[in-house]
Amino acid sequence: MKITTEMVDYISVLSRLKLPEEEKEKMTGELEQIIAYMDTLNALDTSSVEPMSHVFPVKNVLREDEVVPSFDRAELLKNAPKADEEAFLVPKTVE
Repeated sequence: MKITTEMVDYISVLSRLKLPEEEKEKMTGELEQIIAYMDTLNALDTSSVEPMSHVFPVKNVLREDEVVPSFDRAELLKNAPKADEEAFLVPKTVE
């Protein structure tokens, strides 16, 4: 597949990159090499290979949820510079 400068411009817009003109030519060649390698991989016979979602086996590494008592709200708010009865009060940052 022939990669054009217009394609590189479009890809750079999608990826929110600003490429200088001298880098666009380099990127055109690199993208053509990537596409050529993908064509090589597409030529391989993968009919006997089982599809997979991950290279390594994935297992749930999260711990089980445990119900534990929470901290006392008044104790947590004790050192706050400004607080009401249930939350920290902070200055407004967005108009």
